[in-house]
Amino acid sequence: MSNPLSSRVQKVKPSATLQITAKANELKSQGVQIVPMGSGEPDFDTPINIKEAAAKAIQDGKTRYTPVDGTVELKQAIISKFERENNLQFSANEVMVSSGGKHVFYNLCQAILDSGDEVIIPAPYWVSYPDMVILAEGSPVIIPTDLDQNFKITPEQLENSINPRTKLLVLNSPSNPTGAVYSKSELLGLAKVLNKHKHVHIITDDIYEHICLGDEEFVNILMADNSLKDRTIILNGVSKAYAMTGWRIGYAAGPEDIIKAMKKIQSQSTSNPCSIAQSAAVEALNGDQSFIKTMLTEFNKRHEYIVSELNKIDGVECPSSHGSFYSFPKVQGLIDRLGLKDDLELTAFCMEELNIALVPGSAFGAPGYVRLSFATSMENIEQAVKRLSEA
Repeated sequence: MSNPLSSRVQKVKPSATLQITAKANELKSQGVQIVPMGSGEPDFDTPINIKEAAAKAIQDGKTRYTPVDGTVELKQAIISKFERENNLQFSANEVMVSSGGKHVFYNLCQAILDSGDEVIIPAPYWVSYPDMVILAEGSPVIIPTDLDQNFKITPEQLENSINPRTKLLVLNSPSNPTGAVYSKSELLGLAKVLNKHKHVHIITDDIYEHICLGDEEFVNILMADNSLKDRTIILNGVSKAYAMTGWRIGYAAGPEDIIKAMKKIQSQSTSNPCSIAQSAAVEALNGDQSFIKTMLTEFNKRHEYIVSELNKIDGVECPSSHGSFYSFPKVQGLIDRLGLKDDLELTAFCMEELNIALVPGSAFGAPGYVRLSFATSMENIEQAVKRLSEA
């Protein structure tokens, strides 16, 4: 019997982070007490004012189709957010709403990439970037970074990676998985290179915008250099800042022709995002923002603890994160001490022997590292560190 699967789908891998979460849930269902350190979602409940807005939307009968690219109310809330928080101006035709941030990136790849187009992706990277590029028949070009350069690419690396086939640069700050945050001066250095190569578009994934730790301030490349506006697409959403991962609302802002093309893709695939979730997102963006500060206070406390304790373990080198809610320690020394082959074997060992769910660095293009999420309770974090230390 011939293989019914397309060559396209056979080139991509399942999401490693979702696989780890699924495996942990499977073991938990069997009675195994798994310490969850792999999931990328806040452990806080969605704020009550947002839930009440959703309930009111149901009572008001807002259960019908909406415009493909989002309701007028939500698009206006997004426009106001950009003006208020980022000093960026967009029109209604320059923004759209999708079913999560991942959907935004997928739509963009389908809308602008042709076979052979190259997409520059700094590593470590969020696991889905390369595979969504491949699904659009593009070619991922990975720029490796490491702990010594704080997991951020340099202008020289960017310059050396650009050629006539380069279509898109992916920037993610604050970063999943490393927690790295680009400063304004660093972004201006990259912008200087991009201003020499007018054919390269940029997507800035700002989904962790509000999860800046310590005294770090958020800035994206368009805020640093507004001259790039005609070829920059901003990706954002309500999932991380408002503990709304399951509501599946992401949004994009960018050049009108690109947003129009993304809308066309969406119209022939998923159509509009959930109407009720859109009403909730309006309240998230327009309503009381104090929840973010409360969440950040807790994340900072957890972050300080996990970095301090992990660095006490022989063979672990854990840098401070400046944003998001992940620690990304180098664990090659621990792998060697335990006589394991690589970070994949280490995470398997942690799952099966220590009952800790971690994500291997290899999934993010960074062998020898692991990602730990501190978007979980302090009790879970203490348990995980204790079990790792005793191992």
